[in-house]
Amino acid sequence: MLHFEIALIATLTAITCALPGTLLVLRGASLMSDAISHSVLLGIALMFLYAQRLDSPLLLLGAALSGLGAVIVVEKIIASKKLKKDAALGLIFPLFFSLGVIIISNYARDAHLDTDMVLLGELAFAPFTRLNLWNIDCGPYAVWVLLIACAINILIAMILHKEWHVTLFDAQYAHLAGFSPAILHYLLMTVTSISAVATFNIVGSIVVVALMIIPASTAYLCSSNFSTMLMLSCGFGIASSLGGYALAIMLNSSIAGCIAMVSGILFGIVLLGSPDHGIITQMHRRSR
Repeated sequence: MLHFEIALIATLTAITCALPGTLLVLRGASLMSDAISHSVLLGIALMFLYAQRLDSPLLLLGAALSGLGAVIVVEKIIASKKLKKDAALGLIFPLFFSLGVIIISNYARDAHLDTDMVLLGELAFAPFTRLNLWNIDCGPYAVWVLLIACAINILIAMILHKEWHVTLFDAQYAHLAGFSPAILHYLLMTVTSISAVATFNIVGSIVVVALMIIPASTAYLCSSNFSTMLMLSCGFGIASSLGGYALAIMLNSSIAGCIAMVSGILFGIVLLGSPDHGIITQMHRRSR
């Protein structure tokens, strides 16, 4: 039962990361997932100082606000035209992350909150935190958090599928058609923050970034259709999560590290053998 619950949590994590990851890759803003997933630590640390409890919902609120705040600060710096986007990201997310690490190191030493858990998480411990309602065990708390995050992402994808599709591939037409690219951009950043917060405490920032970007990048090599790419991103993410967990059991190693490694291996296989963009396919075409 424990293995099933861990596999279920890993699967839901992959699905939760698929939507924002696909949109970030298509927008050329992959590094934003890294910025947000690291920036949320500052909000968690500040809210822990206020609430003095790791199970307080204020920690989730602080994490979401911190991630969104990092995005807004980056956008303001870019708008000032003093720095380019990559430089602004490289400035802000290490700043937010280092402030969070300093607060945790100095004021949360006695709590079960440390930098190793932040970076790698511990998926194996997630099933032990249970949701009990009226003395009834409703399963791991992480499953319900991820189900809510998945439902939000799926609902947004269904409602705004057309708007995002148009905005991604023709921003000028989207503006003329009455869609606001700016609103959709900040909505994407909000969805990314919510997804990062929902998964951050469970699997750590490394796996959040890996499952947001690598499966979506792998899917991008297989299809140029937005809907197909989204479905493939979910599939590659689930395969990475389950394959990484199985590998971690075999090697008695870190689950987070194995998930990231398997996702990288899948990307390498597709990069070599993709029918349209694969290196081997392109070499064969040149030889012909």
